[in-house]
Amino acid sequence: MNYRHAYHAGNFADVVKHAILARVLVHLCSKPAAYRVIDTHAGAGVYDLGGPEATRSQEWHGGIGRLYRASLDPALGSLLAPYLDVVAAHNSAGRMRAYPGSPALAQAFLRAQDRLLACELEPHAAASLKRSLSHDRRVKVVAIDGWTALNAYVPPPERRGLVLVDPPYEDPGDFLNQAVEQAHGKWASGIYLLWYPIKGRQQPDALAGRLRRSGINKILRAELSIRAADPAVLTGCGLMVINPPWRLEEELRVLLPGLVPILAGDDGAGARIDWIAGEL
Repeated sequence: MNYRHAYHAGNFADVVKHAILARVLVHLCSKPAAYRVIDTHAGAGVYDLGGPEATRSQEWHGGIGRLYRASLDPALGSLLAPYLDVVAAHNSAGRMRAYPGSPALAQAFLRAQDRLLACELEPHAAASLKRSLSHDRRVKVVAIDGWTALNAYVPPPERRGLVLVDPPYEDPGDFLNQAVEQAHGKWASGIYLLWYPIKGRQQPDALAGRLRRSGINKILRAELSIRAADPAVLTGCGLMVINPPWRLEEELRVLLPGLVPILAGDDGAGARIDWIAGEL
């Protein structure tokens, strides 16, 4: 496995993914019943923005760096506050030194009754993940392939919960992996967030087509691009949200357009929120 997320931590794609993840976690916390988060490709947990990888790429300056400095209108600021509060808790005096990845973000929302299962196979990232989170009894860190984890840990004991699927996309098959459909077949009431990169349109559109044909009956698509599509570079990202919480669509129609001018690189930037299946 060659992918190292430390080079990309806090970039625009992380901002989009984690801002939406935080909104889903807010909704899960709005009811007293316990929930479980399963992060299938969890990464290292917390990333050092002063480390050699982040220093080399500087990608975070175009993502969380821009957002952290931006003046936000009240509606956008309210939606982003839960996410930005977690980022702030990992930093001090307004200086960005660390960035919480998805498992660290999810951990921050856990209540006493909630649980997080963080799965990571790459040895260095798995070791960092254990150092970051294993002290918390609500969190279990497992060194396992993410696609295998979907089969092994779904359905969870809790009736409510969220599965975040964020593979490295080194293998084109990651776009069309059957594991998500199979997991939904076993736990149809769970919320699933499937993150994907956008360079050209071929693979994201193929993913949408497959999900339309899957028989899953409630899928919301949310995408943000910072420039026009270019097969050579990452120009955007998206999330397929299976069983989105009530009002999430309404929130995303404020959140994503509000992020575009903060994160955008040129006039080809934009956001799209639509239904692949279900509510139209």
